[in-house]
Amino acid sequence: MQKSFSVVLVALISCMAFAQDFPSRPVRIIAPFPPGGAADIIARTLSQPLSRAFGQSVIVENRPGANTAIGAEIVARAPADGHTMLIIAPSFTINPFARSRLPYDTFKDFAGVTRVVSNAIVIAVHPSLPVKSVKELVALARARPGELTFGTASILGGQRIAGELFREAVGIKIVNVPYNGGAPATTAAMGGHTSMLVSNVVESAPQVLAGRLRGIAVTSLVRDNVLPDVPTVAESGYPGFEALNWFGAVVRTAPRPLIEKLNVEILRTLELPEVKDQMARQGMIPSPMSPEAYDAFLRAEAQRNERIIRTLNLKIE
Repeated sequence: MQKSFSVVLVALISCMAFAQDFPSRPVRIIAPFPPGGAADIIARTLSQPLSRAFGQSVIVENRPGANTAIGAEIVARAPADGHTMLIIAPSFTINPFARSRLPYDTFKDFAGVTRVVSNAIVIAVHPSLPVKSVKELVALARARPGELTFGTASILGGQRIAGELFREAVGIKIVNVPYNGGAPATTAAMGGHTSMLVSNVVESAPQVLAGRLRGIAVTSLVRDNVLPDVPTVAESGYPGFEALNWFGAVVRTAPRPLIEKLNVEILRTLELPEVKDQMARQGMIPSPMSPEAYDAFLRAEAQRNERIIRTLNLKIE
């Protein structure tokens, strides 16, 4: 018994010492979306303050593809030492149920560090579409069932789920057109390649404010500060409708003291005035969690998304 206790104590001291020495080399943040989207903006907003805090370079790498699974696989195969972080979105908790195979185990190979932000999703249309409200959009979609399309940042992520929930709530038939990131989806909507865009506010607000897209509704229960003139779906005749997006950070499963150190530094970064201002301008609300709370949140999100995916029979392959 004494020997067993000694082994545990030595392991604990070793883990704590390892965390104190972290980081011992540059840290990578993998953003599994193209440049210009919400995940990329979050990663780059965090990188400079974290670099100062760590005394090491923090490098952002965009590794889009496979509904974020390419970026996730890179982190899953990295050393379990916290030097490679992954920015995740709802697609992380969707992929296990929408894909027949993944090159990693979502809940064994990763550990939650913290949720970083949450944000509203905006439903916007090309200005040529003759609708200015949810009511008019629903009427047009019912008159042209299956003809209207909505672009999203990925095959099956938070925006796709929000779009499908909206479609189900208002009772219309619209077709999803997925893109490999929020920026390409927004560009396609501006070019008239899709009738609608279901997007993070950060990716489409500049285009809505400039009149290149027309905001129809946001999916939060209250109006978004960046788009205060765009009503909510709830106030547009569908009380209680809400479909928020979120982004967080995970690492390959690593010693708890190291994960807690990462958590503390990200939470400190989110409290910096310049970071708060940058997030607010993008329509993002800092919403950090402890590692334990974030792990629980991810499992709850996975359970909810599994029900939605099965109900709507959504699959990537």
